[in-house]
Amino acid sequence: MNKLFEWTPEMEICEKVDNQHKRLVNLINQLYDAFTKAKANEVISEILQQLYDYTVYHFSTEEKMFEQTNYPLKEEHIKEHQEFVRKVNEFITRFKKKDQLLSYDIMLFLRDWLFDHIIESDHKYQSYCK
Repeated sequence: MNKLFEWTPEMEICEKVDNQHKRLVNLINQLYDAFTKAKANEVISEILQQLYDYTVYHFSTEEKMFEQTNYPLKEEHIKEHQEFVRKVNEFITRFKKKDQLLSYDIMLFLRDWLFDHIIESDHKYQSYCK
């Protein structure tokens, strides 16, 4: 499989969160692999739905952990989650309108957002993660 995103040790937070992040990375890489094989349009609908469903699940897991640990930056972090869900909904709307640049835009956004979010925001939570 062609990969856009490689998991690295610097991205590790804690096992529970890491396993979920790896699932998101896998979804991004599935889309990228299809894109490099000129098959993105065949898989984009399914991957967008999986991405939406899984991020809602993942974010709720993190947000429950924030509550349990009284994480002081939870409000800021939750806003980032909400922005991500908004962006995925925007991609779904663009897909329904048959936007030709969609798969490329999705891959760039996901690669950058996920890496930045894990390295920046999630790492701040690392000492609270159990």
